[in-house]
Amino acid sequence: MPVSFKDILLAFEFVSSGGMEHQACLCKQSGTFYWHSELAGDLDELPDDIDDSDKYVQIPDKKELDLGKPLVLDFARQFLQDDVGDVQEIFSKRGAYARFKDLLQRRGALDQWYAFEANAQERALRMWCDLNSIEVGD
Repeated sequence: MPVSFKDILLAFEFVSSGGMEHQACLCKQSGTFYWHSELAGDLDELPDDIDDSDKYVQIPDKKELDLGKPLVLDFARQFLQDDVGDVQEIFSKRGAYARFKDLLQRRGALDQWYAFEANAQERALRMWCDLNSIEVGD
């Protein structure tokens, strides 16, 4: 059953936005998503067999796909060579993304970062779908 890439991306963004507090699972047979938040409980009624890893797959977050700090450092090495040390310093402390975006704003590279991040997310999610035998329909 093909699953919309937009739906996969939406679930990925939901999971990534909540740290460990948000989860989403996909039924590979029906293409149905099931949403859960520690803050709000089950947003959908979960099936009894949700733990069946042959049938359901948990949507990954950014960290699971190496789209956090490693992606930022890759971007800095490619596009902000003079600022790599500053970016490494920024990401050694809490609140790094806000300070990183401030640096990008000062360098006029914020839109470039968003495009770079979106392309990396799409590539990583499509690869994840392939690895998990999820047929993607656009």
